[in-house]
Amino acid sequence: QVQLVESGGGLVQAGGSLRLSCNASGRSFSTNYMGWFRQAPGKERDFVAGIWNGLAYYSDSVKGRFTISRDITKNTVYLQMNSLQPEDTAVYYCAADLYPSGRTWRGNHWGQGTQVTVSS
Repeated sequence: QVQLVESGGGLVQAGGSLRLSCNASGRSFSTNYMGWFRQAPGKERDFVAGIWNGLAYYSDSVKGRFTISRDITKNTVYLQMNSLQPEDTAVYYCAADLYPSGRTWRGNHWGQGTQVTVSS
């Protein structure tokens, strides 16, 4: 069993920044296969960024603005979000056991989510 706990969400003005954290615990796993997804009201959960086999991957909508990183010693994955825009407003979810699926990504374990709201 893997437990994922996200933190760092909140309310920010357009152009601002936030850093999300995801602390993982439980059975043996690797932070080398973790990622972030987001879900806006009425929309599907979409891939945002991920670390997979040592490389970082981003959706086109966040490339150049968001950065994913990890601290192996803390079993924690981060998502630094800069130049936030109202369209980034969503619940952000951390995922473990990330894997490619067709032209997108999926995860096997999920956190409870953290709300990010960007005001215009």
